[in-house]
Amino acid sequence: MARWIVFSLLVSVLLRKTDSQNTVPETVLNCCEGDVLFLLDSSGSVSFYDYSRMVRFLSDLLQPFSLGPDQVRVALLQVGTEPHLEFGFEAHNTQQGLQGALFGIRQLQGDTNTEAALRLARERVLVPGGQGGARAGLPRVLVWLTDGVQPGAVEGPMAELRQEGVAVLVVSTGHGNYQVLQRVVTPPTDAHLYFVDIDDMNIITKDLRDAIIEIIRAERLQVRDVTSSSAMLQWRPVLSGATGYYDIRFGPIRTGVGGQGSHDTSSSTGAVQYRRLTRPGDSTWAELTDLQPDTMYNATLMPESNLDFLKPLSVTFTTLPEVLSPTMVRVSESSTNSVRVSWGPLQPNSVQRYQVEYSALPRGEVRIITVGQNQDSAVLPHLQPDTEYLVTVSALHSTGRERAMSIRVCTQEELPGLKDLELTTVGSDSVQVRWRGSVEGLRGYWVSWEGSSDFPGHTSSRYLPPNSFSTLLTHLRPTSRICVSPVYRTARGDGLCCTAQTYSNAVPWGHGSYGSA
Repeated sequence: MARWIVFSLLVSVLLRKTDSQNTVPETVLNCCEGDVLFLLDSSGSVSFYDYSRMVRFLSDLLQPFSLGPDQVRVALLQVGTEPHLEFGFEAHNTQQGLQGALFGIRQLQGDTNTEAALRLARERVLVPGGQGGARAGLPRVLVWLTDGVQPGAVEGPMAELRQEGVAVLVVSTGHGNYQVLQRVVTPPTDAHLYFVDIDDMNIITKDLRDAIIEIIRAERLQVRDVTSSSAMLQWRPVLSGATGYYDIRFGPIRTGVGGQGSHDTSSSTGAVQYRRLTRPGDSTWAELTDLQPDTMYNATLMPESNLDFLKPLSVTFTTLPEVLSPTMVRVSESSTNSVRVSWGPLQPNSVQRYQVEYSALPRGEVRIITVGQNQDSAVLPHLQPDTEYLVTVSALHSTGRERAMSIRVCTQEELPGLKDLELTTVGSDSVQVRWRGSVEGLRGYWVSWEGSSDFPGHTSSRYLPPNSFSTLLTHLRPTSRICVSPVYRTARGDGLCCTAQTYSNAVPWGHGSYGSA
């Protein structure tokens, strides 16, 4: 009872504190209409402290929004060994109910089965028009809060959600794989992907809230997935296929005329001209392609209907600067004498070929591999073990421009195994252990054995320097297992094991086929 009273007081204090920290204008409180699903990492890899901080962050993030059937709706899906839908979109229409539910949830623990949670989200929670699911014709948002530890194979399920019109945002409180998380979020990455320390989550609250508002702001023509050459227009449906169509006009905005931007509204030949698209009345999106990089555009959506006059909607956006490959180079499949180098993004329409130069540091011979524009990796062969190399990937573009990126890679160390092991019984419970070794790069030997019969199952070990080739083990069990492994700078090599016979046959024996350590 006392614990429940303390918990209730804590919740009330947190709620009052949250109210005082979120003074938001009424225009923001009633700005939006959409469904937002939060995917919360509730697995055992998240400490109780970190989990409570994430819940508090959600409380602060959502406090300003007006909730209800005609405004914002929120659902919470927890990630564990089995996903758990804490509450659906129809559960809470007031902040009081939502805040109480947030502070009443419990951590699941278990494994981080994000893939199963995403399947549940896609097949049930975010289905537009389905029972208990998202509302048809309104923006859908998935916000994933994770510690970044072993997220699993999430790229495929996330891509399917994005293709179905769900905007994906990610907040990582750990050292997650940036490349993976960058690929799963909806562009732009800088607005939809956040890496933050668990104790500093409050610094991203406003930015993340603004990003969500940009997606679910009501009655607005929206621009999504902007790249250097394309953009996606999305809008709320106001027509049906039988009553009209959408006329879309877009073009670059000219600057430098009287200090103000302007755009040409003539489709005739000229210095600047708009382009035109039409879409049927049941459409909710259109892709604008063949755009110029780093250019400001104006797009106008005009619903055309014989039944009524509908106000045009306009939006202005700027394409991203041109991205010249490669922007990323990484190494995989490293061995003692080869590595695989990968790069991206592939741009077969603009890249003529890729060239990979590599040499051992500091002054090794430079070797070159040339591959075609459709290849995004190459194996570098005939390398020296335990050696650092400088690798440079260059792309020759059809415009004559060239871009290069360099990284340093290390081959793995050779780890020769132990070649011989011999045991000789000395007395009733002791064994002299001898071996042959001494190769370049050896740092020592690791000897392990089963202890005396007084401690069954107990294993002892000792480290010996590289110039040692024998050791005496005492107080052994009659059939103790003894193993010797060579130790190198980065790891141990394959060792050998023998079973000691301390009470009979007190003669030397070799390793034979006794097995490896």
